[in-house]
Amino acid sequence: MITPEKQIQRALRHVAGHFPHDGEPVLTDIILRVYPHSGEVRFYDDEEHELMRIVIEEWIHGSCDEDFYRKVTPVLRRSIAEVRTEVIDNMALLRPYTFVMQDEDGETLTDLYIVDDEETVIISRNLLEGVDEDLEAFCTRLLEE
Repeated sequence: MITPEKQIQRALRHVAGHFPHDGEPVLTDIILRVYPHSGEVRFYDDEEHELMRIVIEEWIHGSCDEDFYRKVTPVLRRSIAEVRTEVIDNMALLRPYTFVMQDEDGETLTDLYIVDDEETVIISRNLLEGVDEDLEAFCTRLLEE
């Protein structure tokens, strides 16, 4: 049985085909809409054009689990990270753009991946964890020099 990560990676490769590297860059975000009742993940551009649809059997009836979206978020992030350099960074998308997870009603739940004008940032729950300590250490080193 193919893992959810592999299914999502395969879908992302297909989605990238809509935005070939040598094509005209497009201003859009990529939306991953997750349907817990059916296990579907639908991929859209920000104008609601469906780009791809998959069913992840392990996620069927996920609505019974109150932590469903919290549990699938890291799977989606790992899948994006795994194909980032090979696929996503080569998509003809104008910066800045974002990969966003939405619920079945189209409500945005979280940003999965953000690319701005300067650098790529993968958003995580612990993005700002330890920032105070890092900033303090940086200032200390700077003052010592």
